[in-house]
Amino acid sequence: MQMWSSLIAKAKEGGVDVIQTYVFWNLHEPQPGQYDFSGRYDLVKFIKEIQAQGLYACLRIGPFIESEWTYGGFPFWLHNIPDIVYRTDNGPFKFYMQNFTRNIVNLMKSEGLYASQGGPIILSQIENEYQNVEAAFHEKGPIYVKWAAKMGVELETGVPWVMCKQTDAPDPVINTCNGMRCGETFGGPNSPNKPSMWTENWTSFYQVYGGEPYIRSAEDIAFHVALFIAKKGSYINYYMYHGGTNFGRTASAYVITSYYDQAPLDEYGLLRQPKWGHLKELHIVIKNCFTPLLQGVQSNFSIGPLQQAYVYEEGMEACVAFLVNNDSTKNATVQFQNNSFELLPKSIGILPDCQNMVFNTAKVSTKPNKRITTLTKMFNEVDMWKEFKEDIPNFLDTSLRSNSLLEHMNTTQDKSDYLWYTFSFQPNSTCSQPVLHVESLGHVVHAYINTIFIEAGHGSHDTKGFSMDIPITLIDGINNVSILSVMVGLPDSGAFLESRYAGLTKVTIQCSESYIYDFTNYTWGYQIGLEGEKLQVFKEQSLEEVEWSEIDDSTNKSLTWYKTTFDAPIGDEPIALNMSSMQKGEVWVNEQSIGRYWVSFLTSKGNPSQTLYHVPRSFLNPTGNLLVVLEELNGDPLQISLNTISLVNVNSPFSYHHLPQ
Repeated sequence: MQMWSSLIAKAKEGGVDVIQTYVFWNLHEPQPGQYDFSGRYDLVKFIKEIQAQGLYACLRIGPFIESEWTYGGFPFWLHNIPDIVYRTDNGPFKFYMQNFTRNIVNLMKSEGLYASQGGPIILSQIENEYQNVEAAFHEKGPIYVKWAAKMGVELETGVPWVMCKQTDAPDPVINTCNGMRCGETFGGPNSPNKPSMWTENWTSFYQVYGGEPYIRSAEDIAFHVALFIAKKGSYINYYMYHGGTNFGRTASAYVITSYYDQAPLDEYGLLRQPKWGHLKELHIVIKNCFTPLLQGVQSNFSIGPLQQAYVYEEGMEACVAFLVNNDSTKNATVQFQNNSFELLPKSIGILPDCQNMVFNTAKVSTKPNKRITTLTKMFNEVDMWKEFKEDIPNFLDTSLRSNSLLEHMNTTQDKSDYLWYTFSFQPNSTCSQPVLHVESLGHVVHAYINTIFIEAGHGSHDTKGFSMDIPITLIDGINNVSILSVMVGLPDSGAFLESRYAGLTKVTIQCSESYIYDFTNYTWGYQIGLEGEKLQVFKEQSLEEVEWSEIDDSTNKSLTWYKTTFDAPIGDEPIALNMSSMQKGEVWVNEQSIGRYWVSFLTSKGNPSQTLYHVPRSFLNPTGNLLVVLEELNGDPLQISLNTISLVNVNSPFSYHHLPQ
C-alpha cells in the first residue's frame, strides 16, 4: 500500500492516463457476507490515490479474474455452495456473483468514484475472457453472457462496461481484445457505436516454476501499440505496467511469487529500461497527434509490398501518418507525399504533420539499465538461527479417516497447501525389494516410511499429473506410511473450476515376487496442514508455542522451521532476500508472508526460476525484524542473505533507484 503513490506517479510520468486494476473477490469477501477492505485491500483508497494524481481508473470487477491468482480470484467457500456451477446459467453462482458485483459498485458509488459522479472510474469490466470456456457450457454459455451483461448495465454506474475477449458482448457492453498483437488479431468492435479497445497488452508473460522469464522487447511493444492506434484503436492497457509480488499463498498453480517482473515498472517498482522510456516517448508522440486522431478522417493504402500507410487528416488543419514496415528482415524505403522515408525492419514511423518522421518504433534512444543487488547481511552464523522440526504424523495420530483417497482441495478448504495422507500396514514376510508407487494430481509429494523421509516428486505447470516409484525398506510388523501432498497454488482457469481434482489418486507397494499391495481403497488417516501452521509459529506471540533448538548438522532437514532476526538496511532502496541456498517452502517477515519459494525446481537451462524475494520496506521495523522460514526439503539457511536492489545504466557507473531527474 505504501508503494501505491510512487507507482502511480511513475506510471503517470511514463505517459499513462488510466490505471486498470482487478477486484479480488477472495480477498474482499473471505467468508460469505464478511467484507475486508483494510490495509492493502483498501480499494477505495487505491482509487482515490489514482484520482489525486489526476489519472483515470478502469475497474475490472470480474469477479472471475484468472490473472494467475489462486482460484481465479474466487473465494473457496463458493465451492461448498450446494449445486453450484461456476460461470454459467446457474442460480447459486449467479446469486453470489451478482451480490459481490453489486456491493463493489455500491461501494464505489457511495464514495462518488464513477466518472458520472465526478470520480476517476471511466470503465468497468464484467466477466473475463469468458469466450475461452463458453463452449463447455453449451446452450447455457450464451445465456450467462447475456445475463452478466444485463446485470452489470442495470447497476447504472453511468460509465461503460467491457467484456474482454468476448466477440458477442451484448450491447451496450464493449467487446475488447487481450494479447500481444491486437493490431493484427482483433476483429474490431461488434457494433459501429463501440470503440476499439485493447484491455491487455502483455508486456511480458507470467512465469512458472521451472520456466524461464519471457522477454518482450520495447520495440515489439511499441510497434503493436502504434499499429493499434493507426487502426482506430482508442484505448490500450499494458498488462502489466507493474506486476508486483504474489505475497502469501495468492499465486495460482505453479506460478512464481514475482509477477511480470519484466514490465516497464519491475517487481520493485523500478524503471525497466529501455522499455519504460521508449514507451514514454511513444506516448508523447501519440498524444501530440490527438486532434487528427480524434477528429480526422482515416485512410490507409499500400506504399510497398509489405508496407502500409495509415493517415488521419482533418481538412487542411491537421494530419498524422503511420508508415508501417511489416518486413521483419530488412529496411524499406517508401515514398509518401512526395517524400522518401527509410523504415527499419518491423517498425512504424510516425509523422505528426505527415511530413517529418519524429519517432520510429524500432529506434530506441533510451539507454538500457540493469538491476544490481548489494549484499547487506549474511545469515551465515549458526547461533543466529533457531529451528523447529515438524513431527511426521502416523495413522494413529490422525482423527480424520476415510476408506478412500480424499481430494486435496476439498479436504483442506484452502486453509493450507499441505495435506497428510497416512496409513499403516503389516507386509507379508516374503515381501522383498518393495517399491512404493504413488500417483498424484497434486503438485508435490513428500514420502515418509516410518517417519523417515524417502523421496519427493512433483509435476509441472504443463504436466497435470505425476507418479513416483520409490524403493523402500520395510520393517517386520506394522509399517507407517505418511505421504504429504502439497499444492503450489490453486488452479485459476478453465471451465468447471469447482469440480477439479487434486491430490493422490493411487498408492501401491509392489514386492519383487510381483505381489502388489493396493492401498487406493484402504483406511486412510488425514491431517490438514502442518503443526507450525496451526500454531502460527511465524507470529511473535506464538513463538513460545513450540520448542526451538540450535541448528543441528543432521542430514534430515525436511519440514523444518527456522527463525532469526535482523535490522533493516539503511536507506530507501528496495530489499530482497536471496533464497538461492534453500529448496522449497515459504518465508515470513514480521508475520507477513512474502510468498512461496521453490528454488530447487530448475528450468531447462539449469536455473532456478526465482531466487530473490521482495521484502517491502513497509513490512520492516528499523531493528529486530522477525524472519521465519519453512523449508520442506534440505535447504541451507546459513547461506540466506539480505540485499538491496538498485539500478545502474549499462553505460554509466552511477546507480539510481528513483525517477532520473
